Amino acid sequence: MLVRNLLWAGLAVMTVVILVAYSRSKQPFAWPKPLETAIGFVTNFFDTLGIGSFAPTTSLFKFFKLVPDEKIPGTLNVGHTLPTIVEAFVFIAIVGVDPVTLITLIFAAIAGAWLGAGIVSHWPRRYVQIGMGSALLVAAAVFVMQGFDKIPGGGVATGLSGSLLIAGIVVNFCLGALMTIGIGLYAPAMIMVSLLGMTPKAAFPIMMGSCAFLMPIASLRFAKFDAFSMRASIGLALGGIPAVLLAALVVKSLPIYWVRWLVVVVVVYASWAMLRSAIVERGKSKQDYEVGVKSVQVDSLADENLPGSEPQVMLPKQPGHESLNP
Repeated sequence: MLVRNLLWAGLAVMTVVILVAYSRSKQPFAWPKPLETAIGFVTNFFDTLGIGSFAPTTSLFKFFKLVPDEKIPGTLNVGHTLPTIVEAFVFIAIVGVDPVTLITLIFAAIAGAWLGAGIVSHWPRRYVQIGMGSALLVAAAVFVMQGFDKIPGGGVATGLSGSLLIAGIVVNFCLGALMTIGIGLYAPAMIMVSLLGMTPKAAFPIMMGSCAFLMPIASLRFAKFDAFSMRASIGLALGGIPAVLLAALVVKSLPIYWVRWLVVVVVVYASWAMLRSAIVERGKSKQDYEVGVKSVQVDSLADENLPGSEPQVMLPKQPGHESLNP
């Protein structure tokens, strides 16, 4: 109970932090459009089920042209922080998890985001997406086979100890670090918890508590530079909080059997989203390379026409390879 109270106190502090982020903005308060509030409700409802809110919100913002592209990342962090804090409050209360396991895994994710950011930020994002997407797809297949009793697996434990706890800490540290390059924590955390023998419901307070402590700090930076939409972020918060409370009742009432299948759906969706993003980024890299080739050819021809100059062709840097230029 002491650990739970400490986590609640920490979440209360994070609530103050995000309110400070709003107050630091130079933008005046603005009531959101009904559409922005509706987006907040829908995306946070499914976020509470483990689907995640950033990708759907980004798609809806771009489709309806509600927020400039350069302000979408900040709006996502600032707007979804309060609903995420509410998620953590609720699931820490309604889902029983061993206190030591809960607090160590949450702090492992926080440490990963702080200490691992400098390392992970240099990794090729596309390669990480392919690796994580493929791993999640394999994990989903394992889950399906377990669901049909083809292979043994699963668990009902509410805590970890010994080597399993150490494994959980290491994995959640890595997941926290991967969040810094936009790799979502929810689906991998669900798989980690289940494969370590815990009940799938235990993933909810762990993953939501992790994000609730990470997002407010990021929001402060976006607010400092006014790199977010005040109106849209308020819409996400106002629509998101009641959606979280409603969805939490759904998760709480679901039998473990259906929670396991919910995990499969979430993981397959996350895998598809990561692999699709990797394909899209590869296409953009190829397009940028082709544009670079054409630019170099034009510059080379122009140099040939200059008196006394020798044509010098600068080979463009290909995606995934070092530059060939001297």
